[in-house]
Amino acid sequence: MNHSVSLPSAQRQKQWLVLVQWLLFSFAAAIGGFFVSTGGWYDTLQKPDFTPPSWVFGPAWTILYILMGVAAWLVWREGGWVERSGALGLFVTQWLFNALWTPLFFGAHRIGLALADILILWILVAATVIAFWQVRKLAGLLLLPYLGWVSFAATLNFRIWQLNA
Repeated sequence: MNHSVSLPSAQRQKQWLVLVQWLLFSFAAAIGGFFVSTGGWYDTLQKPDFTPPSWVFGPAWTILYILMGVAAWLVWREGGWVERSGALGLFVTQWLFNALWTPLFFGAHRIGLALADILILWILVAATVIAFWQVRKLAGLLLLPYLGWVSFAATLNFRIWQLNA
């Protein structure tokens, strides 16, 4: 798709509306966290020295969800669901595993099951990076910080599981 071509007003409005939808969808993965208390139980766990302070997670995820939404939108713009169902399907699948992690870890206190979830999530995010890269390089690049964060989070989850088994 030639992105330098000027779109009619109605098409531009649709583009912006779909961007907002992808952003809202990306942020919706955090909804499970609103129903789960992170205090109490989590505070009693042994954690590795590299555990970031709690205040880091909100800004980090805000940035990551924005990058994820923009990346999905860029891929969607290259043919929508009809032409990009594989890449967008991977995105939705990784989103499901992302959304599941918080209830598993913080809600159910299932550190090992959360670890299995985040390892699957890592594979799905890596596959999504590749799929997005093949559609539009910028979309793949925008997901690299997310892959990095999931790598770090998986390491942190693993160490917490080890320390508290």
